[in-house]
Amino acid sequence: MTNLTRADFETLDKNDTLAPLRDQFSLAQDLIYLDGNSLGVLPKATAAHVQQVITQQWGVDLIRSWNCNQWMQKPAQLGDKIGQLIGAEAGQVLACDTTSINIFKLAAAAVKMRPGRSKLITETGNFATDLYLLQGLAKLLGDQVQVVALPREQVLDAIDDDTALVLLTHVHFKTGAMWDMPAVTQQVQQHGALMMWDLCHSVGAMPIHLDRVNADLAVGCTYKYLNGGPGSPAFVYVAKRLQAEFEQPLTGWLGHAKPFDFNDEYQGANGIQQAMCGTPPVLANAALEVALDVMLQADLNQVRQKSSHMGDLFIQLVQQRCPWFQLSSPVDKAIRGSQVSLVHDQGYAIIQALIERNIIGDFRAPDHLRFGFTPLYLRYVDLWDTVDALVDIMTHDLWKQPKFLAKQAVT
Repeated sequence: MTNLTRADFETLDKNDTLAPLRDQFSLAQDLIYLDGNSLGVLPKATAAHVQQVITQQWGVDLIRSWNCNQWMQKPAQLGDKIGQLIGAEAGQVLACDTTSINIFKLAAAAVKMRPGRSKLITETGNFATDLYLLQGLAKLLGDQVQVVALPREQVLDAIDDDTALVLLTHVHFKTGAMWDMPAVTQQVQQHGALMMWDLCHSVGAMPIHLDRVNADLAVGCTYKYLNGGPGSPAFVYVAKRLQAEFEQPLTGWLGHAKPFDFNDEYQGANGIQQAMCGTPPVLANAALEVALDVMLQADLNQVRQKSSHMGDLFIQLVQQRCPWFQLSSPVDKAIRGSQVSLVHDQGYAIIQALIERNIIGDFRAPDHLRFGFTPLYLRYVDLWDTVDALVDIMTHDLWKQPKFLAKQAVT
């Protein structure tokens, strides 16, 4: 391996075609932010737009805004913008609710679309909400279904003709390991089951081609790589070929075919609109719209190329200079998402020591230090400076200070 220097990273920044996009984000010059895979950075234009929605659309136009400012149409409009980022033609994506709620909607609908099948298959050790929601659905349905949660290496072998649904997170939240979406989707469908992809840790970080791979269902959040803001709306995807038989269980009024007729009997809307449940969060949608418009300025192939290169370089630096850590993420960028995770039994304290230096990564129990690469605003020199700080912290045992060892409520 060639020994790298900080000058090499400075050169990469000078030649980075995505570098101008950093100016569109509210980032302190001395901040190194490696946690955009958990909460994205505020776009500079967001505050002004949300303020306009508050003062003019809400403050002046008031209830007229549901029509004149298209508040009611925003879930579909934003959904179509998200669709451009996940390879979905218009009319298949809605921005609505939370990832958890959307998982429940789609999983319940999948069970009904595959009657007589009992298995809901997912992966253990991944982001817990996916498994929790399937467990809750199984508890609600009684003996009708069972959750089959298995280690990653056993998941595909468990798929059979009794499988109704397979739910997998495209990029593992802790390790960054990435599933082969086309191959897995095909295998699931060969058994007549439905495939649901959780895109929370991949949307906005790489090209995704749901229509091309013949995906069935998908969910995802917008506050990570898409920079929609804390608690921003999630999204739901239902392939057009499935929409006629799709029946989601949370039959709120905005999923009705004619919500303003206020009929006593529920009649689901046609198409993706049936995935709606309650009132759109207008202010959150306003923030999300700005973020999506920034994201759509980037070429996702360039985004993926930069993030993969950053991952390779970070791994190389760690392997050369940081013998204290084990690598948890795949070395092969073809099966690695836009993050690199290191393992150390004092990972929490080490991350806290980094944060004090204005270098923000995050920790995932029990022992993972997680570093996310967000190509729209992350610089190459940030990688060098992060590893420099890690070397200093580890060489001098600086993480052992009591203030770093005391765990906070959110880790």
